[in-house]
Amino acid sequence: MKKINVVLLLLFCSHLLIAQHKGNYNQITPDISRQNILTSGNANIYNPVVQQQIHKVLHASNILTIDVKALQNVNATTYTAIFNFSQIGPTAEKTNALMKARVDSIKLRLNNKGISQKNIAIDVISFVPNYEVEVTKKLFSKTFTEVPKGFELQQNIHIQFTKTNQFESILEACAKSEVYNLVKVDYFIENIQAVYKNLQNQLLKLIEDKKAYYKVLGFDMSNYNVAIADDKYCYFPKDFYQSYQAYNSISFEALDKNKGVTTAKKQTSYYYQPLTYENYDVVVNPSILEPVVQIGMNVKLVFTPKPKVKKPEPITKTDIDHKYYVISPNGTIDVKELNTKN
Repeated sequence: MKKINVVLLLLFCSHLLIAQHKGNYNQITPDISRQNILTSGNANIYNPVVQQQIHKVLHASNILTIDVKALQNVNATTYTAIFNFSQIGPTAEKTNALMKARVDSIKLRLNNKGISQKNIAIDVISFVPNYEVEVTKKLFSKTFTEVPKGFELQQNIHIQFTKTNQFESILEACAKSEVYNLVKVDYFIENIQAVYKNLQNQLLKLIEDKKAYYKVLGFDMSNYNVAIADDKYCYFPKDFYQSYQAYNSISFEALDKNKGVTTAKKQTSYYYQPLTYENYDVVVNPSILEPVVQIGMNVKLVFTPKPKVKKPEPITKTDIDHKYYVISPNGTIDVKELNTKN
């Protein structure tokens, strides 16, 4: 009996350990919203339906196609974080002074963290007065007049950094100056042409390998006409963040106390979902730890057999010139042509 209990306990523990790696975003329970979740990915290979689709029926053809795709994951050379914040004040001078104090405070904290002022830029968005309605009472009427009561200055601060671990210090420096609105983080690559050149070399090598493969199968590529189509693209991490909601709305306490269930606001979670690799022939730097820039290149070649050139057949003349000879009684000979066209 003890052995059976131990086996059951081990099976239960192994089930829990496996579930820890699955995550919340792809749970198939009715209580979880699955909006915006990509259905493609490496996990689909465990689906028996997908397993059956892998074994496709092949159709033979004398048209050869070489379709190769390459992808490279590239870490950004520099990053730029953009924060938006606003400041209000009773006068234009006071508003500007309060805003400058906040910006100087951020610059000082970032300078202590190794980010110099040359990597910080200010973008002024708006500087407008705020109006309120002032009511003036008279004996028989009221007058409503808009009067300026203060000013609002809105700015964006651009902070450039080179290492992702510096972002925590940037958040801390901005938060201490009451700047919380992170607009976006841009990724920049110093030499993107070198990346495209590397992908091109990878694809050319793969194309030559496939040509050699067709040659071994008995196809002479010189007997084919070729058509080509190619493409290249670059995707940034901001384009690949997906959202989901993971929650369970069952309330056991409400069941025990026979009370209604009070619904709470469900938190929306986000995760980085990069391009998956199942459709690529070459992947450079496949293992990634942090969001990266994904650069790809596709080349498609279609080889069609050259039309056979027919040799002109020799033309043999079969026309015969028919002539007849007329001999007169005196012995003269007259040559006449025979008309055979009628």
